Amino acid sequence: MTSTPLDRTLTASLTVAPAVYLIADLLYATRGWDDPTAAVVHVLGAVGYTLVLVRLVTLGNGILAAVLLVIGAFGAAGNVAYGFNTIHVSLGDTDLVDATGAAVLIKPLGLFFPLTLLLAAAVLRKLAPVWVVALLAVSAVAWPAAHIANIGWLAVLVNAALVVVFGAVAASRAGGTGDAGRAGGTGDTTRRNPVAGSSTVAG
Repeated sequence: MTSTPLDRTLTASLTVAPAVYLIADLLYATRGWDDPTAAVVHVLGAVGYTLVLVRLVTLGNGILAAVLLVIGAFGAAGNVAYGFNTIHVSLGDTDLVDATGAAVLIKPLGLFFPLTLLLAAAVLRKLAPVWVVALLAVSAVAWPAAHIANIGWLAVLVNAALVVVFGAVAASRAGGTGDAGRAGGTGDTTRRNPVAGSSTVAG
C-alpha cells in the first residue's frame, strides 16, 4: 500500500511525540515540577500525542477504536491542560489542581490520558507482539502513579518505555505494512500485524 503524506505524518508522530514528552519529564525530574521550560515542552509533547491517538485509532476498528477516539480526545485535553497549568504556576498563578469550583475539571481530564494508553494497549493486543502490549499496559498503569505523586525517576522510566513501544509500531509502519483492517483493497478481512509484520489474525 502506497504511503501518503497523512500516513507518514501520523506514523512519524509515534516517534516524535513520546520523545518530546520524555524530554519534558527529564526536565521536570531535574529542574522541578513547576519548571516553565519543562511545561512548554510538555504542551508540545501533549499536542503530539493527539496525532499518536489518531494513528492508533486508524490501526483499530469497531467499537473499541471508537471508544479510544472519544476517551483519547478527553485525554489529550487533560494532558495539554496540565502543561498550561504548570506554566501558570511558574508565573505565580493559582494551581488548578489545588483549586475548587470549575478548576476541579482538570483532575478527571488528566486521568483520561493514562486511560487512553490503556485502551491503546487493548487496540494493539491482536496486532502487536505481546511485549509491546504488555509494556504499554504497564506504562498506562504507572503513568498516574508517577505524575500524581511527582516521582521523577518513575515518570522518566514510563516515558522511556513509551518511546520504545511506539517506536516499535512506527518502525513497522515505515517498513511498509498497510493499515490494520485493510488488506490491499482486495476485500480480504485478514488484518496484517502492523508491528510484527508477518502474522495475521482474522478480522
